[in-house]
Amino acid sequence: MGKNFLITGAGRGIGRGLSRLLLQKGHRVFLVDINKEELEHTHEQFSQIFSSTQYDKAICDLSQPAEIKSAIEKATIFFNGHLDVLINNAAYTGAIGNTPFAELSLDTWNKSIQTNLTGSMLMSQGCIALMKSANAPQQRGSIVHISSTRAHQSEPNSEGYAATKAGLIGLTHAMASSLGPDRISVNAILPGWINVANECKEADENGTKWEDGLSEDDHRWHFSGRVGRVEDILRAVEYLVDAEFVTGTEMVVDGGVTRKMVYPEE
Repeated sequence: MGKNFLITGAGRGIGRGLSRLLLQKGHRVFLVDINKEELEHTHEQFSQIFSSTQYDKAICDLSQPAEIKSAIEKATIFFNGHLDVLINNAAYTGAIGNTPFAELSLDTWNKSIQTNLTGSMLMSQGCIALMKSANAPQQRGSIVHISSTRAHQSEPNSEGYAATKAGLIGLTHAMASSLGPDRISVNAILPGWINVANECKEADENGTKWEDGLSEDDHRWHFSGRVGRVEDILRAVEYLVDAEFVTGTEMVVDGGVTRKMVYPEE
């Protein structure tokens, strides 16, 4: 039976791929994104494949509580008052690798915190009532935070992103404890290298395929023998949504890379 999903950051990347795959499986999806151009393009692409009754969208800046509230109100109408799954996928990534830590501004730091962490908390808060709706009193709800393997390991100049992705892990087990009595599970997925270069407007216009730009060395770097696909995240989402006895945990989906010992090259 199809479920109702709300996905943030759904205009491109992992969020777009997840939305499409879930729609293909007969679920209903409400797409949220701050990027109007990408979200409108995704909406147009989906309109050629899926019925308009299967999905809807809202432009939303997750650093703005009023916009979060507005998006949830629109989703409430679309889902007739009941939500099964919230996937907090959106993240501000603009500062990764671009700004030396000594020059990191408070505004940039705050934007990471407000979007990646506070936005996920507020979106979760706002969706609780939809998961406890009278329309489906016996059903379980599920919240999935998309964290990152950068919660456990880093490259230079990624402080805001790493801190917020690690914060989502703490938020996950705290929320799992708080929401357990409401039959809402809360888990985190930590993706590694999931190639989504083909999941955006420019890629569609250029005919970019998933494998384009990936080398044999890129694939061999993973224990699994290949770079990650959006389908790998879908399988993790499907498991966590249906696993009644799994909550408060973090699932690493990275082809084994975080377990790989790497020595300096001589």
